[in-house]
Amino acid sequence: MRFRGRSNDLKLLDRQLCVVRDGVATTPGQAVIVTGRRRVGKSRLVQEFCDRSDAPYVVFQASRGRNPAAERGDFTAALAQSSLPGADLVAGAVGADWNQALRALAIAVPEREPSIVVLDEVPWLVEQDSEFEGALQTVWDRYLSAKPVLLLLVGSDLSTMESLQEYGRPFHGRAARMLVRPLNPGDVQEMTSLESAEAIDAFLITGGFPEIVQRWKPGTDRQAFLCDQLSDPLSPLLMAGELSLLGEVPEPSHSRSALEAIGTGERTFSTIANRIGAGDPIPSGTLAPILNTLTAKRIVAVDTPLATRPDTKNKRYRIEDSYLRFWLAFLQRGIGEVERGRGDLVAARIERSWTSWRGRAVEPVIRAALTRLLPDDRLPDAEFVGGWWNRQNNPEIDLVGADREQPAATRIAFTGSIKWLENDLFGRRELESLIAGSMTIPGRDHITPLVAVSRSGVEEGLPLAATFGPDELIEAWRR
Repeated sequence: MRFRGRSNDLKLLDRQLCVVRDGVATTPGQAVIVTGRRRVGKSRLVQEFCDRSDAPYVVFQASRGRNPAAERGDFTAALAQSSLPGADLVAGAVGADWNQALRALAIAVPEREPSIVVLDEVPWLVEQDSEFEGALQTVWDRYLSAKPVLLLLVGSDLSTMESLQEYGRPFHGRAARMLVRPLNPGDVQEMTSLESAEAIDAFLITGGFPEIVQRWKPGTDRQAFLCDQLSDPLSPLLMAGELSLLGEVPEPSHSRSALEAIGTGERTFSTIANRIGAGDPIPSGTLAPILNTLTAKRIVAVDTPLATRPDTKNKRYRIEDSYLRFWLAFLQRGIGEVERGRGDLVAARIERSWTSWRGRAVEPVIRAALTRLLPDDRLPDAEFVGGWWNRQNNPEIDLVGADREQPAATRIAFTGSIKWLENDLFGRRELESLIAGSMTIPGRDHITPLVAVSRSGVEEGLPLAATFGPDELIEAWRR
């Protein structure tokens, strides 16, 4: 299958290889920690990079729960079968421990020619053998970093991958970090050949996960895509959500219940606790660590009101990626219906709730797009975009631009509203509601600029500092 998208990620990796090739760093060898959510396409990305590089390389993918000795045997076998110039020198090598196995790698890597080494699923290697990290540091410092090699350490467990660089850990300070995200809305539009508004819909459904986007036939509308995918019990649209959750939350637990509660619309700590406890809220001491862990894993995002007065306890929780949010809201409970040939029932249920679900789901995408469009001459002093709400969610302002996020803004640069409907313009009624609600935001005054984001356009003559539609939002991802 032809590789599409990821041009920026490929450029970043190629730039690191150029650093190795040109010898402009303090050491000939360079290491990069490549991390990102499961199923986001990290392994496919690094393989494509290796294939395009014209450099000799080896890719080794670890297996979870494997016997460490067997894993080292597979590693040395992969070395012997690779395109590295010294592969024949390590044929038949037996690594009694990771120090020896990695020294075999150092022998296989060429002295002067640039090469690439990929260790995929590094968290599983760390999990299998407590000596792996120390051995990697020792061999890197003594042998590998002295050669022109690009070492890519790939893994999906974000907390484990980030901890590799923590102070006191063996590999601290020895690697750059690269976060691989899902395909962005611009990539999705390119792959689906849809108009901008429809491409944003496609992004909300697929989350930008490559295996799902690739199933979207170019030009196919949303209803036709869903009808096609919901007729197949094995479609990635249906199955990727469960596989993703099994990788992150392998057993039924309060963590899984918390995700389901957030995915189906609960946003506050108290309503999540109440939902998990089925009317008898679970203790905060139980729920708080769960939400902290899910946040650390980048599965759950936490939003706080953006204003000049901090309100860090007024948190709102949401599922980080829109595909999992869509899956939890509609597809999880529909798997049984699809398996018995009634995907049409699931599609009908999605259609009934689509407008209201999309209205909430599109908000973080729009905020991210506007942030990418800044700075904007029409909106001076705006560097970050968030939202604002009080404890009662009345009012709730979709967009707030400010000069900074933490711990609080010093200046409110603009306030704005989103209207994401197919046929309705953003009009005077929406403007009046925005003006009335905005006056309660700490730091906002009567001269603060007003902004509108609309799927279908804006009425003429409204006193707005700036307006944005689907085309402008998609363009943000092309910059």
